[in-house]
Amino acid sequence: MIAYVVRRLWQMLPTMLGVVLLVFVLFNWVGGDPAFILAGKMANAESIANIRRQLGVDQPYYVQLWIFVKQIASFDFGLSWATGEPVSHIIATRLGPSLTVLLPLTLLETLLGIALALGVAFVRGSLTDRVVMIACTAGMSVSILVYIIVFQYGLAYKLGLFPVQGWGEGFWENLLRYATLPILIGLAVSIAPTLRLYRSFVLDEVGQDYVRTARAKGLGERRVMWVHVLRNAAIPIITHVMANLPALLIGAFLLERFFGIPGIGREVILAVERSDFPVIKAITVYVAAATMVFNLLTDLMYQAVDPRVQLT
Repeated sequence: MIAYVVRRLWQMLPTMLGVVLLVFVLFNWVGGDPAFILAGKMANAESIANIRRQLGVDQPYYVQLWIFVKQIASFDFGLSWATGEPVSHIIATRLGPSLTVLLPLTLLETLLGIALALGVAFVRGSLTDRVVMIACTAGMSVSILVYIIVFQYGLAYKLGLFPVQGWGEGFWENLLRYATLPILIGLAVSIAPTLRLYRSFVLDEVGQDYVRTARAKGLGERRVMWVHVLRNAAIPIITHVMANLPALLIGAFLLERFFGIPGIGREVILAVERSDFPVIKAITVYVAAATMVFNLLTDLMYQAVDPRVQLT
């Protein structure tokens, strides 16, 4: 196990190097000169030269690349161009609100998706199965913006059950008061595609030989579904959940923007609007690193779920 983890971590280095080079090229060659962005339209050549010197972009490209690598290794991406705040502090303070929404959302989505998928697969081919699939297709056809506007207007503005938007200071206040409605909206949006996907995972296992063997031994249908089928269907389910976790941090920007949640997704949008390259570069690198780490954790979870899985 330890040897496998060390080998996988070692294999991440070339991938991370490729990400670093790609980000460096995009922001230094394709992204244009940041000095012109910061100086404004009325700036003179002297002020632009001073900004270039302060940012270090007047150095040769190999020097700039080495500075970028040192920033990644030290987790210090300098100061935000828009606010002057340290980038590491921005990410650290924005990560908490995002996780307050996304972790409960992911947990509820996964548990409900598994339970409903097993229930629908249990009555596969019936009228109930068809009705649920039609409802899922209809739900997937509605834009997330529609869900946000309808829930925010109906439940928050008209009924007053939740705050329209905002964010507090305490964890429990945020979780129980401000994050509840965004979590419900995210659940309403994601449960339909999740149910369809998990149902397909379960149905792929239902026709396997080990299921017929378990039934032939006299095991009840519920035990077959909840114990034998679920254990094998858990592998693609784990893959789906773990692969989506890094992207969720960025993908929840609409919820964070509409509800005024100071999270990572909202910060990315603000950074793009302000051309705040240090923040964008830092988040890009961190998301890439998180993706590789979650891929490693996914493989380790495979073996935890099914010890027969060999890590190679």
